[in-house]
Amino acid sequence: MAHFAKIGIGNIVEKVEVVSNNIATTEQAGVDFLRNLYNDQNAQWFQTSYNNNIRKNFAGIDYTYDQARDAFIEPKPFNSWTLNETTCNWESPVVKPDDGQNYVWNEENQQWNLI
Repeated sequence: MAHFAKIGIGNIVEKVEVVSNNIATTEQAGVDFLRNLYNDQNAQWFQTSYNNNIRKNFAGIDYTYDQARDAFIEPKPFNSWTLNETTCNWESPVVKPDDGQNYVWNEENQQWNLI
């Protein structure tokens, strides 16, 4: 199955649709199918992938499509986080501990708190 994200005002993802691989034999074929299905020839649809091999990240509602990076970027989770230009994922200013325990980011103290 192929997945496509509909882009709205401000390059924000409005919806994600699934199209059969028999129909979406190319990205353009999938776009054409969705434009005809919704009777909207001006709609902007872009293919996305769970494998993150198309446009960096799988698109979700409220993600931004960044045309310059040709990538889907999730909403910024915290003001202190920065965008990794290679992965187009947000990163905390402090690396999350990798000890098998569960942590939550504390924006006020700029640290990971054990849950």
